Amino acid sequence: MAISSSGEVAGSVSGGCVEAAVAEEAREVLATGSSKLASYGVSDETAWSVGLSCGGRIDVFIESMQADHTTEDEPSADATGQSTLFLSLVDRLEREKVSARILVLDGTGDGGQILIGSSGRVAGTLGSPALDELALVLAREHIANLTSARRSVEIAGAPCDLFIDLHLPRPKLIVIGAVHVAIHLISLARRLGYRTIVIDPRTVFATPERFAEADLLLAQWPQEALTEIAVDRTTCFVFLSHDLKIDVPGLVIALESPALYIGALGSKKTHAKRLEALRELGVSSDKSDRISAPVGLDLGGRRAEEIALAIMAEIVAVRYGREVLRS
Repeated sequence: MAISSSGEVAGSVSGGCVEAAVAEEAREVLATGSSKLASYGVSDETAWSVGLSCGGRIDVFIESMQADHTTEDEPSADATGQSTLFLSLVDRLEREKVSARILVLDGTGDGGQILIGSSGRVAGTLGSPALDELALVLAREHIANLTSARRSVEIAGAPCDLFIDLHLPRPKLIVIGAVHVAIHLISLARRLGYRTIVIDPRTVFATPERFAEADLLLAQWPQEALTEIAVDRTTCFVFLSHDLKIDVPGLVIALESPALYIGALGSKKTHAKRLEALRELGVSSDKSDRISAPVGLDLGGRRAEEIALAIMAEIVAVRYGREVLRS
């Protein structure tokens, strides 16, 4: 949740009335420049009235992202370091680089933070070489798992409360086959925050008019188009063409990539033909088993919009580690 000095609000932390309390705290943090960890606890009897309908407790870390709070003529060293870290984070987000920002919420190194990328430290420090080295280990672990988390650790016997805040590039959804379902799939994926790419050599289908919401439309064969697209562990592939000449070359490339999800539309008979074509090209069953087919969760719908919803539902489930059962 972001709150500006003029009171503008974007996002949320709980979806309930806690937002109003957080906004009040944020005004104080903006005025003083001092970060704080706010805790909100409610009983089951009052849960509905304050917006935490399941009761319990929520902790919210509130920090100022401006570095000009100082009583001196020049910014403090801490403020200058924080400013450098935030600018580095913004730069990495714009360049679609994964980053882990690790903050000390309490304990040893209280108030410190460090920014770490896939290749190592980018900016900042937690206050000691030992804590910075531990931060590198934790960052690699969470970058590999694509998760943020709060972690309690010990350094030289002293407790330390850390938050590993993972910043991922906008995930990509690459759709092979500019069919009717793809139009609705692209529209839904965009609303869920995906960068959407449509690939189909058939120019009668791959038109800007049909795919006005796509971030990128490529009227090319997949084996040509995919050479220009970076694929990472947040990338999802959906094959919708029903044409082996289009699907299979693209599947060969997708199955060699670190993509999170690979789904293919079609009946069991159609998929069996795909698997046979892949075997003839030397693709092992271990690799082809990554394909989710028939694509999407079985929601029972048959309309193009409903099929698109089923596909995105399965992608969301896979993204968050939910088990997807198939008949």
